[in-house]
Amino acid sequence: MHRRDLLKAMAAAVPLTVAGRVWAAPKADMRLLVVFLRGAYDAANVVIPVSSDFYYESRPTLAVPRPRAGAADAALALNSDWGLHPALKESLYPLWEKKQVAFVPFAGADDLTRSHFETQDTIEMGQPIQARRDYRSGFLGRLAVQLGAERAQVQPIAFTGQVPLSFQGATPIPNIAIGGFGKPAIDARQAKLISDMYQGGPLGPTVSEGFAVEGEVYQTISTQMNVASRGAVSPKGFELAARRVGALMREKFNLAFLDVGGWDTHVGQGAATGYLADRLGELGRALAGFSEEVGPAGWRDTVVVVISEFGRTFRENGDRGTDHGHGSVYWVLGGSINGARLAGNQIRLERASLFQDRDYPVLNDYRAVLGGLFRSLWGLSADQGERIFAQTPPVDLNLV
Repeated sequence: MHRRDLLKAMAAAVPLTVAGRVWAAPKADMRLLVVFLRGAYDAANVVIPVSSDFYYESRPTLAVPRPRAGAADAALALNSDWGLHPALKESLYPLWEKKQVAFVPFAGADDLTRSHFETQDTIEMGQPIQARRDYRSGFLGRLAVQLGAERAQVQPIAFTGQVPLSFQGATPIPNIAIGGFGKPAIDARQAKLISDMYQGGPLGPTVSEGFAVEGEVYQTISTQMNVASRGAVSPKGFELAARRVGALMREKFNLAFLDVGGWDTHVGQGAATGYLADRLGELGRALAGFSEEVGPAGWRDTVVVVISEFGRTFRENGDRGTDHGHGSVYWVLGGSINGARLAGNQIRLERASLFQDRDYPVLNDYRAVLGGLFRSLWGLSADQGERIFAQTPPVDLNLV
């Protein structure tokens, strides 16, 4: 019996029961893409608390109108309490209707610095905040080790110019800046000469693997772009990058990280239209394009998690924007997601509900949420979960 057949047989077995909690049986050959929105996106204007009068009082120029039939500028109804930004109507909302998207509101870290860099580091490391920080260890790097990256049982990659903090660890992770990718600057002959120089030394395998990955990525992207060019307008920006990522994850990689900037909206944020709406439109089309590129079969075995370092202030500021906040909303997408719902701990949004009278509170610790998701996807043991997120028991939100 091949390993894949064995995993499928295990997935059909009785669900795991640990400490009184029932966990879903792990799925075989799952793909995971983590998308980090750097700059702290305004979650309250994306997954909108439409039943909260306090939201509309707090945002006289930024509030997105309540759902109403035929209104292009109105929120899209998710349930009686929440709506979705209209910029996502043609991209993310159809996935919601297929029950392939879930949202986790009031999510985030216990980092209270409200500093982009410090909180991004906190989340990417995934370590207890009161402990000494180890910048050589990120939560995806630790996950890769537990999934057997050193034995080629998982194929990780970072679609970034440098290996991100989240992928730091004992196993070398390949990376490539997918957005501005072009033909490799070093041809095959030069790559072989450089690789030969390092053979026999400690860096030999890493150098060879780096050139191999770069060549393979370039070949995959070039083929995909040529096929797609048959008289059609070529995709641009992030939408193109997301399709490239989808092609690569369909063929080879199954654990990946990608970050997207431009979410720090202190001034002129906009409501149903404007700066934030434009960024959301690009992001939504990119995620929809990624799902299409992975293909129906691949999408069933793919999970995308969209996170940010923190949310933004619940009240708008004097510059018609929002400032650094605390709690956020995480997105979870995929063909096998238990979607069309808001998961995790929630409260009704009133002034008394705010953290420090200004922000969303954090009711769903990001490490517990991600730890529970990883446990469900791959059937990790309690010891393995502890090695990824120390001192944080996983929480099963029934996302898959």
